Formats: sequence, structure tokens, C-alpha cells
Amino acid sequence: MKKILIAGTNSGVGKTTISLGIMQALTKRNLKVQPYKVGPDYIDPSYHTFITGRYSRNLDSYMLEDEKIKYIVKNSSKDADISVIEGVMGLYDGYGIDLDDCTSSYTSKMLKTPVILVINAKAMATSAAAMVLGYKMLDENVNIAGVITNNVKSESHYNTLKEAIEKYTGVEVLGYFPPNKEFSLESRHLGLVPSVEINSLKAKFDNLADEIEKYIDIDRIIEISETEDFNTSFDLEDFIEKNKVNNKTIAIAYDKAFNFYYRENIELFEKLGMNIKFFSPISDKKLPKCDYVYIGGGFPEIFAKELDENKEIRSSIMNAHHNNTPIYAECGGLMYLGEKLEDQNNYIYNMVGIFKGCSKMTPSLKRFGYCLGEAKEDTILAKKGQIIKGHEFHHSIFDSQEECAYYMRKLKNDKVIDEWEGGYSKYNTLATYLHTHFYNNLDCISNFIERGCE
Repeated sequence: MKKILIAGTNSGVGKTTISLGIMQALTKRNLKVQPYKVGPDYIDPSYHTFITGRYSRNLDSYMLEDEKIKYIVKNSSKDADISVIEGVMGLYDGYGIDLDDCTSSYTSKMLKTPVILVINAKAMATSAAAMVLGYKMLDENVNIAGVITNNVKSESHYNTLKEAIEKYTGVEVLGYFPPNKEFSLESRHLGLVPSVEINSLKAKFDNLADEIEKYIDIDRIIEISETEDFNTSFDLEDFIEKNKVNNKTIAIAYDKAFNFYYRENIELFEKLGMNIKFFSPISDKKLPKCDYVYIGGGFPEIFAKELDENKEIRSSIMNAHHNNTPIYAECGGLMYLGEKLEDQNNYIYNMVGIFKGCSKMTPSLKRFGYCLGEAKEDTILAKKGQIIKGHEFHHSIFDSQEECAYYMRKLKNDKVIDEWEGGYSKYNTLATYLHTHFYNNLDCISNFIERGCE
């Protein structure tokens, strides 16, 4: 089983650029590359998917137990030539300070995957060896099989780094990458701009792959990737058998404004026998004929004018709500289902209006990180008292007098460090800032399906 995990010493070290370049280089060699991302990111995986032509998968140890992560990897990589996992933050950064709590390093151990460590070697020589040695020694069960030195301007500088790192750490140096602004990707307040918005991506990534091939030993990376296989005890067969539906359709919002989804969430509906119909709240005039509606996260604030102007689709969604069609919306979807949206320039736009209130953009993150949602009442996803794991990550607030449907809690070391109320439920519609992976609590899908069969 061929697999590698590309990790950084810290965020901003160039891990994503190197990962994308390696994925593109492998793809240009006509290899089937299965991409993954550690943690709850939506944007980086959109680039992975664009490059490889295969859906990138999130490997999130907070929301999913080990066996479920193994199941995702096992099933999605079975017809791939090589799997490439992009880490999150620094190699040992996770939820708190436990080395095995939601870290890239733990994911590498769980999946028996060698790590390629990306370091920023600008203005460094032998000190780079001390950095690599520290990462190697902190957890000797992590297989750091190679190093890539980033921001290295000359071959002579690289040779010095390579000699020092290999002499003092015993870790192989696989190449370097020079500074190059041509390959930087545009960012906005939630991270990189999603790939669906960027023109000429193919040429950019092709050029990046060519540069990667010049400076990094791709042949050696492929050799290192040949590693031990693993098995999993998790299986969806019983759940699918018990919850299978016939002649049911779910309409899923997907366009420039809404494209934050865990791929497994969509595939779970497919496995349960549902017909998937995608629609655009920006350009379509009405909902497809459907039994359920799912509106994910994204950037409705960037496309608020277009969403406002499309009165027909907003009316169609409101009609579905009044007809008791189960509607589930996450984060950007919540903003869309409110009455109004106030963007960064204080312009106010009309939204669907199921929930009374206005989404207002804020200069800083209002919620950030993993949390739990406990249902205060029965909703389309949860019975009263049921808990759903997820994460919040938003630069907005929903200013509303509507009653909240969930008790929200953030825990650290099993202690509550923050709590608030969130999410809104009305009839068969639920909207919340909480992003969740359905595998973490399959009961939520049983509940959702049940509402559409009443």
C-alpha cells in the first residue's frame, strides 16, 4: 500500500504548496492519486480534488474514531496507486498539547504512514538539523522518512542543508524548493480561495509540478511510500441495511457560494439509495423536485448580491420549508436561511427568511474550533439530549431573537472551557453554525431520513 503524509513544522511553512505540487507531479506521471487532509479543512481538499480528479477526504480524529478514519482511507484508496495525505498546522499540533490528540503525527501512526517533513530553511544552515532532530526525537514512533527544505534560493545552500541534516539526524533529505511567488494562492478571511473560483488553475498546477520535479526526488518519494497495510473493524453495511430508502431525492446546494461538504456526507446519502440532485442558489430559479434539502457552508457573504437577486430560488426554498420538507443547513447555509445578510461593507441583502434575524460579518473569528452540540429539543438531526460533534469557524454572527436549538460546549481535558447556545430549528428546518461529519453520529442521519418519510 503506497501512502505518504506531508507535514510542516508549523503553519505557513509551505506545506500546502509542496503537497499540491507533489500531487500534480504524481498525477502527471499517470498515477491514480488519492488525496486526504488531516483535520476539518474544506478549502485545501478542493485543490486536491481539482488536481487529482479524485475526491479528497478529511481525516479528523476529533469527529471520527480511529476505525472510521481507517474505513474512509481503506475504501477510498483501494483502486489508487498512491495516497497523499496533507497534514494540518505543524506535525505535532492538535487539540491541546497531547501528541496523540488530533495531530498529523497521530494520523501517521494510526495509518502506518511515513512522514515527509517540510521545513522553512531560509537563512539556515546546520541549525536546520537541530530542528529536524527535535521533530524526530519528540515521538520516536513517528516515522519521519524524509525532509523537504523550502525557501532555499541556491543549490549550494541546499547542499549545505542536506549534508547537515543527514549527518546529524539520519533523516534523508529529498529535495528543496526555491521561493516563488508565482505559485502563491489567493487568500481570504477563511483561508485559501476555493478552487471553484480560480481561473487557469490547471496551467498554474502544471507549472508547479514541473518545478517540483526539478528540485524534489519524486522517484524516491514513491519508494518511501511503499508501506504496511492496515485493517478496520468499522463497517456501514448494517446501518445502510436498516436505513435504506427508495424513490427519495435530496437536493444539495453546490456553487461558488456553497461548496463546503465532507464528501462522505454526500456519499452516505447515495449509499442509502437517495437520488442526489445538485442545485445553485445563485443561478437556478427553483429547487429540484426533492424530499430533502442540504445546504452546506461556503461564502454567501461574497456572493450576497447574486443570492439576493435570485428571488425565485429563495421563494422555492421557503415553499419547501412550509411544505415540511426536511432542510438542513450548516454555517453559510444558516446565513442564507436567515432574513438578511450584512456584508463587510455594511450593505444589507435579502436572504430566504425562514429564521428571523440578520447575519453580520465581523472583523475577527467569532467561534473557532471543535465543539459539541447537545439538542435542547427534537430536531431533524437529533432527538432531545443527543450530542453531535463538530467545529465552528466563522467571521459572522446571526443577530436573532429566535430560540436556539442546541447547547454548545467547548471542552479541553474533559472540562468545559466555553459554552453558548446555537442552531435554530423550525418545523422540519435546522440551521446551525456547526459543521459535522455524519459518521460521528449516524443516528443524526436516521433521524433526518425519518423526518422525510413521515
